[in-house]
Amino acid sequence: MTWVLWAAGAIAVLGAIGVVASRTPVYSVLSLVVNFLGLAGLFLSLHAEFLAVVQIIIYAGAILILFLFVIALLTVRKDPMERSEDGLEGQRHLGIAAAVLVGALLVVVVLSGAPAFFAAEVADDFGTAAAFGRELLVTHVFPFELAAFALMAAVIGVVVLVGRKQS
Repeated sequence: MTWVLWAAGAIAVLGAIGVVASRTPVYSVLSLVVNFLGLAGLFLSLHAEFLAVVQIIIYAGAILILFLFVIALLTVRKDPMERSEDGLEGQRHLGIAAAVLVGALLVVVVLSGAPAFFAAEVADDFGTAAAFGRELLVTHVFPFELAAFALMAAVIGVVVLVGRKQS
């Protein structure tokens, strides 16, 4: 099962790089689908089949369709954006430095063994529908409702912005 973990992790990381590196929003969303499928594979490697299915149906399905609708609504009746090579002064250099630092930290953690980190025990009911529902609707109900409100406000904001007539 270790090979599933490493393969799914690599797919998730490559999808995340594709999200950030892509110049067009639609390709970023498609890379996000790859990232979510990699995360579903990580859940499968943890024997959390319910969470893997939720990851695919809710995130890779519904949420990304919402993203595509928002992108489509925002780009209607507009000329293509002019993009410069360097959006902010030094942004590319800081990004590369941050990526190298995170990569170096990951190499140090993996090579040091970190037995306490890698040998963590997973609860017996991890990934089941009952544990997921308990965590979502009892333990973390406020962040869940806050995220739902933020998504609703974003959709309303997009509809209001697109609905304005250009004078």
